[in-house]
Amino acid sequence: MPKALKQYVQVAPFLLVGLVLTLAFVLYPMVKGMYISFFHYNVIKPDTSTSVGFANYAHVFRDPKNGIALRNSLLMVLVTVPGQWLCGMLLALLINLRTVRVKVFWRLIYYVPVISSWIVVSYLFQFLFADGNEGLVNYFLVDVLHVLREPIGWLQHTWSANLVVWIVSIWKGAGWVMVLYLAALQSIPAALYEAAEIDGAKGIRAFLSITLPLMRPVTAYVIINLINGAVQAFIQVYAITQGGPLDTTQLLNTYLYKQAFQYFDFGYASAISVCLGALIFVLTYAQQRTIGRDRIEY
Repeated sequence: MPKALKQYVQVAPFLLVGLVLTLAFVLYPMVKGMYISFFHYNVIKPDTSTSVGFANYAHVFRDPKNGIALRNSLLMVLVTVPGQWLCGMLLALLINLRTVRVKVFWRLIYYVPVISSWIVVSYLFQFLFADGNEGLVNYFLVDVLHVLREPIGWLQHTWSANLVVWIVSIWKGAGWVMVLYLAALQSIPAALYEAAEIDGAKGIRAFLSITLPLMRPVTAYVIINLINGAVQAFIQVYAITQGGPLDTTQLLNTYLYKQAFQYFDFGYASAISVCLGALIFVLTYAQQRTIGRDRIEY
């Protein structure tokens, strides 16, 4: 038996397992979800489900709460992606300074939020921004710093509740960005900085002319993943605001979850999920076409 064919035979069982798992847990749920989106689906007795054609999709575009959820999902991208990127990169630059000692300690401190449970972190922020004097933030603003006369109902107003969700998202994601940028910074040859210093370029000039351009591939990877993560955000909203007040902090993910598991309207929820999947595909494809092709060779 030829050597190449023998290698294929040896790895075939492992490829077969991967193929079966992909079919069972990725492709089948995806196709099933698309199928359900054309029905008024009865999850208890699927045989009694009635076909509604494209009615669920028409409802997606007519439902005003979907517009609010789409707005919040886009704002989640526009606010948290630059926030996480900027905070993560600044932390990496600070830790990478020669004057900073015990770098491992600072990496650990800033990476702890990343490995912490989303549920735990979300409930922590719910406690910090709780209404009245029970919340730690209100306590400091009113009783310690005397900046405010009355406590703020952070989770009772649309934009302050969204602000809390954005803050927790940035706080938790910045550490992941920091780790990637630290690895990228340490891979840049020191000879480049030494040559630039001889030519009189250092500090901010060296950062703009050497560091930032050489980190373009990492930046592209970080931005693509942060955007995909922001579009698929779920737990922070579900745990902190439950979509309130009056569904004004719902994201597309949390709204489809509510339709499926509170109202048991699985057909409508599937239609929303198909539209969300299409949105994520378009965003990912556009990013790959624009910023995902950068390659740097030293």
